Amino acid sequence: MRPIRVLHVLGAMNRGGVETWLAHVLRHIDKSKIQMDFLVHTDQPAAYDRELITLGARIFHCPGPHNPLLYGKRFLEITKRFGPFQVLHSHVHRYSGYVLWLGRQAGIPKRISHSHTDTSTLPTSLPRRAYLAVMDRLIATNATHLLAASSPAASDLFGPRWQHDPRAQVLYCGIDLEPFRRPVDRTFARSEFGFRASDIVFGHVGRFDPQKNHRFLVEIAVEMLKREPNARFLLVGEGPLRSGIEAQFRRAGIHDRAVFTGLRPDVPRLLLGVMDNFLFPSINEGLGLALVEAQAAGLSATISADVPPEADVVPALINRISLHETAATWAESSLRHRNSEAGNALELVENSRFNLIASVKQLCAIYSPTGVVNGE
Repeated sequence: MRPIRVLHVLGAMNRGGVETWLAHVLRHIDKSKIQMDFLVHTDQPAAYDRELITLGARIFHCPGPHNPLLYGKRFLEITKRFGPFQVLHSHVHRYSGYVLWLGRQAGIPKRISHSHTDTSTLPTSLPRRAYLAVMDRLIATNATHLLAASSPAASDLFGPRWQHDPRAQVLYCGIDLEPFRRPVDRTFARSEFGFRASDIVFGHVGRFDPQKNHRFLVEIAVEMLKREPNARFLLVGEGPLRSGIEAQFRRAGIHDRAVFTGLRPDVPRLLLGVMDNFLFPSINEGLGLALVEAQAAGLSATISADVPPEADVVPALINRISLHETAATWAESSLRHRNSEAGNALELVENSRFNLIASVKQLCAIYSPTGVVNGE
């Protein structure tokens, strides 16, 4: 029997929550039953490309989503030349409306819109609202399946009554737990970044864009250092706001207390071996997969009250604070909470819906016409 052919659509396969999850899925899925390929909105190489190709996936470059006519022409050429595909799985939020419409024209029978974020609190202009209305309509009329990383992510893209739509379900993106079982030389790991044994390292993992609220994180850091001179900050990730955040640290006179790592392939190692506490002051999140990873590492976490509560896998480690509170309140609360522990944290994550194996099985069942395909 030939494998089910799935075409994933997303911006690029760089290191991010969705992309890392998809790479994990590809590593664990039964490739004799499901073939995964990727259509990306760039002509530039990305971090995971080489591994994806080694694992048997193909990458199709389809840049130019801001030019719908040209993009549509390229999309249909790719699907005609390299198809047929049985499943189109789109991860580009509202632009999925156009992608799924194109998939319908290409004759792809199963078309999935997957919401990974919650943009409901972001400001919108009149033209933007018109665009959202068109895309929402296209999703509603062209999707055969509606998936979401959390309930807020589902409400954002599919509406407040999404639970009444038989096409809709929440699919929690699981994490690979094997790296969290490996021993880490903490002294060596911390020395890589110049941290001393006496330093208290507050970490953050996430793309440098507005929703992650790095500007407020800098304000928290300033207040933290007033109360704890040994506080240090490790920021993992890339994004358009990185240079501005570095400049904010410099203006505050604390740039020497922060380390910017860029994209890293060893995030579990940093969570286990370098950080003492996880800071996550996001304005909004589809779920917050980095927070789940922090809990798997047994890290106490001080997080925004706006992060979906579905991400609280190990409640003893979670300290939720409203973003209406001051940076000083955040700093004091983080310092009080930083020694919170849960000896069975990894076990709790392993037995949760965020175990990668569970999410792979659920995804394979969605792809399968019979609903019985299993991951490896």
